[in-house]
Amino acid sequence: MGSTRPPHRPDLLQKGRPGVVDEMGCGAEVPAAVAAAAEIAWALNTGRKVLWAGNGGSASQAEHFSAELVGRFRYHRSPLRSLTLTGPSALITALANDYGYAEVFARQLQALGDEGDVFVGISTSGTSPNIVRAFETARQLGLVTIAIIGDSSPDVLHGLSDPDIVICASGDWVACIQEAHERAGHTICELVERVLFPPGDGA
Repeated sequence: MGSTRPPHRPDLLQKGRPGVVDEMGCGAEVPAAVAAAAEIAWALNTGRKVLWAGNGGSASQAEHFSAELVGRFRYHRSPLRSLTLTGPSALITALANDYGYAEVFARQLQALGDEGDVFVGISTSGTSPNIVRAFETARQLGLVTIAIIGDSSPDVLHGLSDPDIVICASGDWVACIQEAHERAGHTICELVERVLFPPGDGA
């Protein structure tokens, strides 16, 4: 991995630190998003990419946040290297049929992930077998791992191979957790955009 951080907004990059679990109530601010944004911005700035995964509503959020990076969030700028592991349907069904549903994300990480890339797994429970396997595989491949989850108990984090950064939306209602995840994802996308393309610098 490269030794330099993105040149813009060093104050932002210094605020977050990997390895810290930030607990939040539904709809609360997400301090760990700063650490996540710093890692993603650094990876993108050094020619690496971001890979996202999730199931159900979390799959939709993974696709949403990835699209914000490839397209735009607040303003026009150059596209960023980001993709999701949630489709197309032919690939997902083939992998599920041939290797089992637990392997649908791990197999793609083996094909597409490179050391220094960032893997973001979104899961309200944090225990979905395919998400667990994805984090295990990402760790083995040397990717930076970011978990956006709804339970940060030691057993869950250990099952996810102890992610580098954890954003946890605590709550008993899945819909509420998903709403907090949406806020976290938007925060990450906006900070990444502002770090790599500061307003007024052009894109």
